[in-house]
Formats: sequence, structure tokens, C-alpha cells
Amino acid sequence: MRSPSDHHAYPTHWEADVVLRDGGTAQIRPITTDDAQRLVSFYERVSDESKYYRFFAPYPRLSDRDVHRFTHHDYVDRVGLAATVGDEFIATVRYDRIDARGMPAAAPADEAEVAFLVQDAHQGRGVASALLEHIAAVARERGIRRFAAEVLPANTKMIKVFTDAGYTQKRSFEDGVVRLEFDLEPTDRSLAVMRGREQRAEARSVQRLLAPGSVAVIGTSRRPGGVGRTVLRNLLDGGFTGRVHAVNHAFPDDMERLEPEGVPAHRSLRAIEEPVDLAVVAVPAERVPAVVAECGDHGVQGLVVLSAGYAESGREGRDRQRDLVRQARSHGMRVIGPNAFGVINTAEGVRLNASLSPQLPNPGRLGLFTQSGAIGIALLSGLHRRGAGLASLAGIAGISTFVSAGNRADVSGNDLLQYWYDDPRTDVVLMYLESIGNPRKFTRLARRTAAVKPVVVVKGARHTGSAPTGHAVPTTRIPDATVSDLLRQAGVIRVDTVTELADAGVLLASQPLPAGPRVAILGNSESLGLITYDACLTEGLRPLPPHDLTTAAAPEDFRRALAEALTDDASDAVVVTAIPWVGDGSARALATAVREAAQTSGPGPAKPVAVVHLEIQELAEALAGTGGEPAPGTRRIPAYPAAERAVRALAEAVRYARWRQEAAEPGRVPEYDDIDEAGAAADIQVLLAPAEGTSAGTGEGTSAGAGEGAGGETGDGAGDRTSVGAESGVSGASGTAGAGPGDDVSPGVELSAADTQRLLARYGVSVLPALPAPDPDTAVRAAERLGFPVALKPTAPHLRHRADLGGVRLELGGEPELRRAYAELTDYLGRPEELGLVVQRMAPRGVDTVVRAAIDPAAGAVLSFGLAGAPSELLGDTAHGLVPVTGRDAAELIRSIRTAPLLFGWRGSKPVDTAALEELLLRVSRLVDDHPEMVAVDLEPVVVAQHGLSVLGASARLAPPPPRTDLGPRHMPAY
Repeated sequence: MRSPSDHHAYPTHWEADVVLRDGGTAQIRPITTDDAQRLVSFYERVSDESKYYRFFAPYPRLSDRDVHRFTHHDYVDRVGLAATVGDEFIATVRYDRIDARGMPAAAPADEAEVAFLVQDAHQGRGVASALLEHIAAVARERGIRRFAAEVLPANTKMIKVFTDAGYTQKRSFEDGVVRLEFDLEPTDRSLAVMRGREQRAEARSVQRLLAPGSVAVIGTSRRPGGVGRTVLRNLLDGGFTGRVHAVNHAFPDDMERLEPEGVPAHRSLRAIEEPVDLAVVAVPAERVPAVVAECGDHGVQGLVVLSAGYAESGREGRDRQRDLVRQARSHGMRVIGPNAFGVINTAEGVRLNASLSPQLPNPGRLGLFTQSGAIGIALLSGLHRRGAGLASLAGIAGISTFVSAGNRADVSGNDLLQYWYDDPRTDVVLMYLESIGNPRKFTRLARRTAAVKPVVVVKGARHTGSAPTGHAVPTTRIPDATVSDLLRQAGVIRVDTVTELADAGVLLASQPLPAGPRVAILGNSESLGLITYDACLTEGLRPLPPHDLTTAAAPEDFRRALAEALTDDASDAVVVTAIPWVGDGSARALATAVREAAQTSGPGPAKPVAVVHLEIQELAEALAGTGGEPAPGTRRIPAYPAAERAVRALAEAVRYARWRQEAAEPGRVPEYDDIDEAGAAADIQVLLAPAEGTSAGTGEGTSAGAGEGAGGETGDGAGDRTSVGAESGVSGASGTAGAGPGDDVSPGVELSAADTQRLLARYGVSVLPALPAPDPDTAVRAAERLGFPVALKPTAPHLRHRADLGGVRLELGGEPELRRAYAELTDYLGRPEELGLVVQRMAPRGVDTVVRAAIDPAAGAVLSFGLAGAPSELLGDTAHGLVPVTGRDAAELIRSIRTAPLLFGWRGSKPVDTAALEELLLRVSRLVDDHPEMVAVDLEPVVVAQHGLSVLGASARLAPPPPRTDLGPRHMPAY
């Protein structure tokens, strides 16, 4: 355990593992008093020139006073961080708070002087840039808003670190020194710089694992069989272009080569006299720590750990897995696994099959990531059967790279997205995921990758509510439907099965994107054409009437009809259907005719072509390019044994193409002149103050129950002038705003109705007033104040959203009606004090909707929208989007639910004011985005009329804001 410096506690949350520019890793942590000897040793390894740049004078060694100063910090006004590899410092950074005169100071001074020192052997690895990100985040946490740095003009590397960071800065030159001052508030440019560096570093770290120059298989058995020996055999059979070593401590001392493979054999990694880039570890779990230590000492860059017995085996295994990652990272290594299936790279200059797959797949354009070895095997086998192409020519379902990460304790799908983003050999990304450890980052990376190439995802463990055994990931409250909406918003193609994953992948990898949803259908079976037509309608496509070529059609008839369809401006894609014909006919001739027509489709945008065949396997093989090598550049056509599979894949391509087109012109978050951001911030600060350190709802002046005393909902249906609006199924629909059933509610304040209304009003959202009615006389006075007609309703938690209990009285036009309704409710439902009765003015008729925003610890702020009422709740008919939403996002949210036609004039009803609804969504999004303390907002119901809308009920919860990992310094997942 680390000792604290001075009297302030050691800030453990500042520790972080980072990926550096060259793909290696380092740990960043606060410097403590225990680090005196490490600091001295580090300084001794720094060159005289670097020391001169740091201190502006020759400074050969640190004095005892220097060492004390640089290792004793209060972690507030004086902070030092170190980047370490192993147990050694490779770089340091520190800040000292200063006043306007540049003298040491304490808060509220908000400026600090910052200085770096990087060991020469590690310069150029991006260490200083990573340290700057972390020291800036620490400074912001401690109330420092600006850094100042003095640098010698010749120290161009350090000047570049500061100027390239993207912060708003000022530069001056005095007394032979460059003085840089820069604000620490993140800017669009600083975030772009940070994320660009993150992408390049993480992509490089994956590239080191996938393209090693040498591989050692540790745990290679002397006898045939076994995991290690199998991987070694697969490496050699695949034609790996690098050097291979077999390692086993049980090899005899005089054994130099493993036969019959003929590879060098070693008892330990230390015996290998050349560098080893990648180690495949296949030893029992209890022996892995010693192997990792050897690898670290030898300078190995990455590990593929096939060994089982980790988190999938229980608590002891989870501890072992945590230790594995920490040990590997301390040596600058990344880990695939444990419990992994392996990695594959089909590039001609690599030909790496460091996996349990018996053969190296043929090269192609698909990048494949799985969190399951069994699914990985199934996908590789299935793609191979689909036609993996010839050894000399990439096939329709060939693989560029493959990673099966097992427990994915370190390298995850996020890392592969970073790698595939600009990998020229990968055109389509296929992913099987069982958990998403960082949904916020995943959606950000997926959105960026999807803008240039398709990302297709199938997610297992959708309904279990927990991550699979072995996956140590943050828990998330958001349901699978919400995850699906967020992925769709990011441009991810989400499919339900592994078969659909392969179906979509082969079409996207071999065909151009369709320009629209119009589909031409042609073939030699009227029935199969009609089935295809129906499938198109089911998937939301616009099929043209099928063109029946009759069962007598020859290959030339297919060629001519397909050529016509491809040049017809009335279609955007073509589905060719084929059944076996009686008499003479060659499937290979038909495949040639289809390929020729697709190849010479004439001017205009290329169109995708898919073939549906019934029991003509030879046709599928010929279309894929197997069984005979077509001419170079020949277009391959995907074939499907069922119309539904072909059309579903095509529909996914249509939806993705539409998203790509819309993403090219991103929406914007509008500005509203009437928003009082500063006033809302002041209110939130006051409201949160009494709740610090208490449980939710215990703060002074708070009350549970949305709308209690004001702002409850009235009415009981979309056709009424007011509405009750039962829970809509939007995430966070029960109890506390933003928290689902059974969820733990984080400490915070459940706001009273008055406080909620005041905060919402700061953002231009008004709630229809409701007044308490503890007795009939008070109810009458409240109605007279609001103006008849009114509604009378209870706000007790057990009666809210329960229109079926008859607890709401509407259209009460005068005092007699109100008193009669009051008596009926109290006689039927209970005493007034139990009901919490309120009087509310009637709202215009409209459609009842629900708007919610809640912060999930993993996904971040999520905005949800749906119609109010039991049907929507039962159907799960709710749309979700990440905050902040743009104008385009808001419009898409209200149109994406299945019950959206009710908003646009269903069955002769008048359309409601969807523009006002979109504006409400945007204002709520802005409120939650501007003030992360607003951890939940619940508006229910929102009655949308022909002109305008009325918010009848509102609740909100405040809490200290959760950390925004997407805005902080880059770091690897903590272990």
C-alpha cells in the first residue's frame, strides 16, 4: 500500500493505465514519499541535455532537499504524477499552485505552474502528452483553471506537447524563455486531439498483437496434441512468415528442436537470444504469473492467454484475472484473453494463425471479433462454407483479421474498433458481444467507424440482466431495448443471430450500398418471387412486381433480365431468385451469367445484387468464386438459401446506407435565448448542499412523489382534454425518476414539485400548475384560483398512473361538481391525507406522451420518449437516445416508436404539434447535458395538442455528478 504524502489521503482514483503512441502501456499514478529512491534512479538515467531543459542550468543530480520536495505533496496545491513501467519511473510531471505574481499559493488561486521530465529512452512515445491529459484533469478537480509553463526555445519537443494539446493558450517570450499559458477547460479541439491520440495508440497496440515478427508458444507439449502443440502446428501450417519458438520448462536440457515441426525448443523464454513480439500462453493458470514475469523481462510486446481458470471459475479466478492484467500492464504488455480462442491475420506478409482454428481462413475483407470461442469457431466454419475464396484470390466471405478474446480482461471490442477504423484490409466489421464494458465509448467509436465502414453486431446475454461469467464490466441499468436504440443511433447494424451476422457481412463486403429501398425481383419461379416480395414488405422495403422468367429460363435469360434491372432507374437493388430446373442446365453457367450482368451494369451508381436459390448449392459456390478461379476483378455475388435471409441482409444495408447519408450532414444542438444556465446551476448548488452524504430523498425540503402538491397528471386517455398517462415503459418508469424496479438509487435529492418546476422553468419548460386540496373547501378555492373547469386527482404513489382505479375526475365545471367528486373519491379510495388530492386546470385535448432523462453509470445520460399508457408499456414501445440530442435526433425519436402514427393523424384524427414536442425533447436534453447533477428527469404525462403541449406532471432527482470518462483523460479500463 502506498503511503500518503503530508496530511492528505492518497488519491487512488488518479491511478490509470494508458496506451502509449507505440502501442505499449504504462501506469500513471501520484508520486508518494515511498518513491524517493525511484526518483533518484530515474533522474540518473536522464541525459544532461534533458536535465538542462528541465532546470535551465546544468543539474547533474538531485539534492536531498529536491528529493523531499518532489516526493512530498499535499495533492491539492502541489501534485506530482509519474509514468511507470514495471517498478521504474519513465517520466514525471508536477504542478505548483501560484498566485498572480507567480508565488506559491493556495485556493482560491486558480493557476499553477507545470513542468515535465521524460527519460530519453522513452521520449517520442507520447508519454508527456498522456501525462499532460492526466495532470490537467487533476488540476481541474482541485479548482485550477489555468496552467503556465516556462520552456527554453530549444526544447521544441516540449513546446510541441503544449501547443498540440488543443487547449486555448497564450504564448509570450521573455528573458530568453518561452512562456505558455493555457486554459484547462476541455475544448472541441482538445477532445479531438485526445481522441485522435487514443485511436492511434490503441490501434497500434492491436497491430503489434496481430503482426508480430516472432511468436513463442509457451506450454508446447512434447507429445502431439494439447492446446500449446495445436497452436504451434496451426502457426506452421498457416505459413506464418515470422519466427516460431516452442517453450516448455519440461523439455530436456539437450533438446534444441521440437520434431517433427523442426522449430527451436527452449526450456524458458530467457533462453531465446532474439526478441519475441508475441507470446501465446497455454500453461495452467497457476503457472501463468511466472510466465508473464519472464515475458516482461524479455521485452515481449503482447500476450494471447489461452489458459482457463480465471473469472469464469468464480471469485478466486476473478482475483487471478485481475492480477494477470495488472502484472502484464506493469511490463507494458497487452493481453488477449484469458480463456481466449486466439488471433488470426491473413495478410500475405504475416499469415498468423495463433489460434485453435485448424486452418488459416482465406483472405478477405471481414474483420471478426468474438467474446466466445465456440461462436468464433462457428463463424469461421460458416464463413468458410459460404465460400471463403481461393488461396490466390480473396473470397466473398474471407477474413482480414480475427480475434476471439475470451474473458476480454484487457483487449476488447473497443480496441479492435480503433484498429479496424483505418485498416485498409478491412471493409466490414463483424462483432459477437456478450457484454459491453464501456457503452459510452463503444457507441462513440462505433459511430466514427460506421461513418466509413459497416459495423455489424450480434449481442448475446441480452435478457439475463448481467454480464457472462468471466466478464468484469461495470453494471448498467439500461435494458436491452435501450442498448439497441443507442447502437442504432451510432450507425451500428444490430442483428439477432450469428447467421444474420454472416448474412449481412457477406453482402456488405461484396456489394455496393443501395441508394434507396426500391427492390427489383426476377427469377424462374413465380412462387419464390412472391415470397421474396412479401419478405421485402415485411422488412420495410419497396419491392417492384416480380419479373417471372418462367421455369424454362436459360442462363442467358437471367443475364439479360438482370442487366435490364441494373440499368432501370426505378430500382436500387436486385434480388435474383432461382430454383432447380428440369432438363439441361448448368448452375455454373447461371453463375457466370449473373456475374457478367452485374459486372457490366452500365452507367450510374452500382446496385447491390443478391441471389436466392433453393437447393442449388453449386450455384452458391460458383457465385462466391470457389471451384474455379474467375478473372481478376470479377464481382462476386452473395447467395442465400432462403428469401427471408437475403432480404433481411439487404434491408440492413438499406438502413445503414440511409444512416451514412444522414450522418454526412450531422444535426446540431440548437441554442435557446431563454435558457438560464447560470440560474439553474445556482439552484442546483443550493438544493444539493443539504443532501451531501445522505441518502436519496432525505435532504431538507425534498419530497418523494412526482407532482405532489403541484404538477400531477389529469385525465385518462389520448382523446380527453387531460390525461393520466400510465407508466410508459420508458427506462426509469417506476418510483424514483430514472430508476427502474429493483435498482439501487444513488445518494441525492428527490426534488419537491416546486423545486422541479423552478428548475424546468429555467430551461423554458413549464408545468401546468396543480394546487393541494386537503379538504373540500380548499379544493373549491384552488379551482376558483385556477379557473373552472378543473380536474381532481390523487398524488399518492400507489394511485399515480392508475386510471383503472377511477381515481381521476375530469371536466368539473363548477363548485357542486367538484364537491361531489371530492366526496366520491374520499369515500371510494380513502381519507384525503392518504390520497394527497390536488386540483389542476384542464389541458387541451391531445396525445399523452412521456419524456424522461436518466443517467446510467456506464452509458451516460439517456433521453427516452414514448406514449403514455399500458399498451406502450406492455409493448416496450419506447425510443432512446444519447444526450445531447440534435434536432435530427429529436425528430427521429418521436418517429421511431411503433405508435408514432397517433401523433400524425391516425384514423382521421388531427395531427398534433410534433414541432413543440421536438423542442421539449431538446430542452430537456440541454438541461441534463448542461447539469450532470440532474441524474433523472421525468415528465409524465405530456399532453401534445394540435397547437402546443402541456406538461402535467414532473419530477426530478439531483445527485453529485457521476464521472464523465468520455471527457476525462484517456485510460484503459481499471482493474
